[in-house]
Amino acid sequence: MTAPAVHIVAFGFSCGLPPDADLVFDVRFLSNPNYVDALRPLTGADEPVIHFMRALPETGPFLERLCSFVDFLLTQYARAEKPQVTIAIGCTGGRHRSVYVAEALTGHLRAQLGSDVRLTHRELAAA
Repeated sequence: MTAPAVHIVAFGFSCGLPPDADLVFDVRFLSNPNYVDALRPLTGADEPVIHFMRALPETGPFLERLCSFVDFLLTQYARAEKPQVTIAIGCTGGRHRSVYVAEALTGHLRAQLGSDVRLTHRELAAA
Protein backbone atom coordinates (compact mmCIF):
# COMPACT_ATOMS: atom_id res chain seq x y z
CA MET A 1 0.00 0.00 0.00
CA THR A 2 1.61 3.22 -1.19
CA ALA A 3 0.72 6.55 0.40
CA PRO A 4 -0.59 9.13 -2.05
CA ALA A 5 1.50 12.15 -2.97
CA VAL A 6 0.26 15.12 -0.96
CA HIS A 7 -0.06 18.72 -2.10
CA ILE A 8 -0.84 21.21 0.67
CA VAL A 9 -2.14 24.61 -0.41
CA ALA A 10 -2.40 27.59 1.96
CA PHE A 11 -4.99 29.98 0.56
CA GLY A 12 -7.22 32.94 1.36
CA PHE A 13 -10.99 32.52 1.24
CA SER A 14 -11.15 36.12 -0.03
CA CYS A 15 -9.49 34.84 -3.25
CA GLY A 16 -11.68 31.75 -3.64
CA LEU A 17 -11.27 28.04 -3.00
CA PRO A 18 -8.51 26.11 -4.77
CA PRO A 19 -10.44 24.23 -7.48
CA ASP A 20 -8.46 20.99 -7.15
CA ALA A 21 -8.78 20.62 -3.35
CA ASP A 22 -9.80 17.20 -2.08
CA LEU A 23 -9.96 18.40 1.54
CA VAL A 24 -10.53 21.96 2.77
CA PHE A 25 -9.84 23.09 6.33
CA ASP A 26 -10.94 26.52 7.54
CA VAL A 27 -8.64 28.04 10.17
CA ARG A 28 -10.42 31.39 10.48
CA PHE A 29 -11.45 30.42 14.03
CA LEU A 30 -7.85 31.09 15.16
CA SER A 31 -7.01 34.64 16.25
CA ASN A 32 -5.85 36.71 13.29
CA PRO A 33 -2.27 38.09 13.42
CA ASN A 34 -3.35 40.59 10.75
CA TYR A 35 -4.96 42.63 13.52
CA VAL A 36 -1.62 43.05 15.31
CA ASP A 37 0.13 46.01 13.67
CA ALA A 38 3.63 44.56 14.03
CA LEU A 39 2.56 41.22 12.50
CA ARG A 40 0.43 42.52 9.61
CA PRO A 41 3.28 42.82 7.06
CA LEU A 42 4.69 39.39 7.99
CA THR A 43 3.53 35.89 7.03
CA GLY A 44 2.81 32.69 8.91
CA ALA A 45 6.34 31.53 8.07
CA ASP A 46 7.94 34.43 9.99
CA GLU A 47 9.13 33.80 13.54
CA PRO A 48 7.01 36.51 15.25
CA VAL A 49 3.83 35.13 13.67
CA ILE A 50 4.88 31.56 14.51
CA HIS A 51 5.33 32.63 18.14
CA PHE A 52 1.91 34.37 18.11
CA MET A 53 0.20 31.28 16.67
CA ARG A 54 1.91 28.86 19.07
CA ALA A 55 0.87 31.02 22.03
CA LEU A 56 -2.84 30.61 21.21
CA PRO A 57 -4.32 27.93 23.50
CA GLU A 58 -6.33 26.33 20.70
CA THR A 59 -3.49 26.00 18.17
CA GLY A 60 -1.75 22.97 19.70
CA PRO A 61 -4.91 20.88 20.23
CA PHE A 62 -6.15 21.79 16.76
CA LEU A 63 -2.88 20.77 15.08
CA GLU A 64 -2.83 17.47 16.98
CA ARG A 65 -6.35 16.66 15.80
CA LEU A 66 -5.72 17.87 12.25
CA CYS A 67 -2.55 15.78 11.89
CA SER A 68 -4.25 12.71 13.34
CA PHE A 69 -7.26 13.13 11.05
CA VAL A 70 -5.10 13.64 7.95
CA ASP A 71 -2.99 10.59 8.90
CA PHE A 72 -6.18 8.52 9.09
CA LEU A 73 -7.49 9.85 5.77
CA LEU A 74 -4.20 9.27 3.94
CA THR A 75 -4.29 5.63 5.04
CA GLN A 76 -7.81 5.35 3.62
CA TYR A 77 -6.79 7.08 0.36
CA ALA A 78 -3.83 4.69 0.07
CA ARG A 79 -6.20 1.71 0.43
CA ALA A 80 -8.36 3.23 -2.28
CA GLU A 81 -5.21 3.62 -4.43
CA LYS A 82 -5.70 7.37 -4.83
CA PRO A 83 -2.38 8.63 -6.25
CA GLN A 84 -2.59 12.25 -5.04
CA VAL A 85 -4.45 14.24 -2.39
CA THR A 86 -4.65 18.03 -2.30
CA ILE A 87 -5.27 19.51 1.13
CA ALA A 88 -6.27 23.18 1.23
CA ILE A 89 -5.84 25.21 4.42
CA GLY A 90 -7.70 28.53 4.33
CA CYS A 91 -7.88 31.73 6.31
CA THR A 92 -9.19 35.14 5.30
CA GLY A 93 -6.28 36.48 3.26
CA GLY A 94 -3.98 33.48 2.97
CA ARG A 95 -0.96 35.16 4.58
CA HIS A 96 -0.85 34.29 8.28
CA ARG A 97 -2.97 31.52 9.81
CA SER A 98 -3.26 29.29 6.75
CA VAL A 99 0.47 29.61 6.05
CA TYR A 100 1.35 28.70 9.65
CA VAL A 101 -0.97 25.68 9.74
CA ALA A 102 0.08 24.51 6.26
CA GLU A 103 3.74 24.71 7.28
CA ALA A 104 3.03 22.71 10.46
CA LEU A 105 1.04 20.04 8.60
CA THR A 106 3.71 19.82 5.91
CA GLY A 107 6.41 19.28 8.53
CA HIS A 108 4.36 16.53 10.15
CA LEU A 109 3.69 14.74 6.87
CA ARG A 110 7.23 15.09 5.52
CA ALA A 111 8.49 13.38 8.68
CA GLN A 112 6.33 10.40 7.67
CA LEU A 113 6.22 10.50 3.88
CA GLY A 114 9.42 12.30 2.93
CA SER A 115 9.56 14.14 -0.35
CA ASP A 116 6.07 13.17 -1.50
CA VAL A 117 4.67 16.27 0.22
CA ARG A 118 4.53 19.52 -1.73
CA LEU A 119 3.58 22.91 -0.25
CA THR A 120 2.21 25.96 -2.02
CA HIS A 121 1.36 29.31 -0.44
CA ARG A 122 -1.02 30.45 -3.14
CA GLU A 123 -1.57 34.05 -2.06
CA LEU A 124 2.10 34.59 -1.19
CA ALA A 125 3.14 33.27 -4.59
CA ALA A 126 0.71 35.70 -6.25
CA ALA A 127 2.07 38.72 -4.39
